[in-house]
Amino acid sequence: MNKISHGQELFLSRLRRHRLIVRLARILILVLFLILWEVCADTGIIDSFIFSSPSKIALCFREMVTDRSIFLHIGVTLYETIVSFLLVTLFSILLAVLLWCSRKLSEILEPYLVVLNSLPKSALAPLLIVWLGATPTTIIVAGMSVAIFGSIMNLYTSFTTVDREKIKLIYTLHGTRRHALFKVVLPSSVPAVISNMKVNIGLCLVGVVIGEFLAARNGLGHLIIYSSQVFKMDWLIMSIVLLCIMAMGLYAVIGVVEKLYQKRY
Repeated sequence: MNKISHGQELFLSRLRRHRLIVRLARILILVLFLILWEVCADTGIIDSFIFSSPSKIALCFREMVTDRSIFLHIGVTLYETIVSFLLVTLFSILLAVLLWCSRKLSEILEPYLVVLNSLPKSALAPLLIVWLGATPTTIIVAGMSVAIFGSIMNLYTSFTTVDREKIKLIYTLHGTRRHALFKVVLPSSVPAVISNMKVNIGLCLVGVVIGEFLAARNGLGHLIIYSSQVFKMDWLIMSIVLLCIMAMGLYAVIGVVEKLYQKRY
């Protein structure tokens, strides 16, 4: 077993100290922000009816945990986000593979993908409601619409930039296009797929919330719209905080998948 040199120990200790300082600084900033917010609300510097306060939000959350209503809203939004994310990942990989296999098809569809990716997805939500009705399916499709077109373009670009020498080697060894796809293109594009997933999980959450604004009876997006209409700002800000926590958690899960892949390969 190799011994760690003094220089390596010094480097590792500095690295650990740096990480500790970063974590403590993050926590300190959050704590100071919450304290400042609470003090300003209590002293009247800001209107607590409009801006609420951490204590009111915590009390509101405790009440909704007690009656279990918050779990329904969180569960609905989480379910719709995960389903839309999985469908986006599946369809974007399949369609990117299809475009890679047919250069002519990719040239035909490229301008349409660019236009659809640039289109504000909030403009599609009312149309989806008319087509599909105010159902969870509509919200899932709305979540998919935000991410899928950009995801297809990014994955297709990744597929086309794979090392051409490796692909030539496959053909030199009398391999087919299918062999090139499964032996070179897809394995080489796994980091790009994971990176794309890290972006898509947030985009799908955004799309789901947009859909819930217009077509939901449950979910955090519905809770935000309802609370803004009846001026229950504690509910509104609590919902936004929960969305932030949900986004962080989903992103962290993709980060764990990425680390597991890096350790294995």
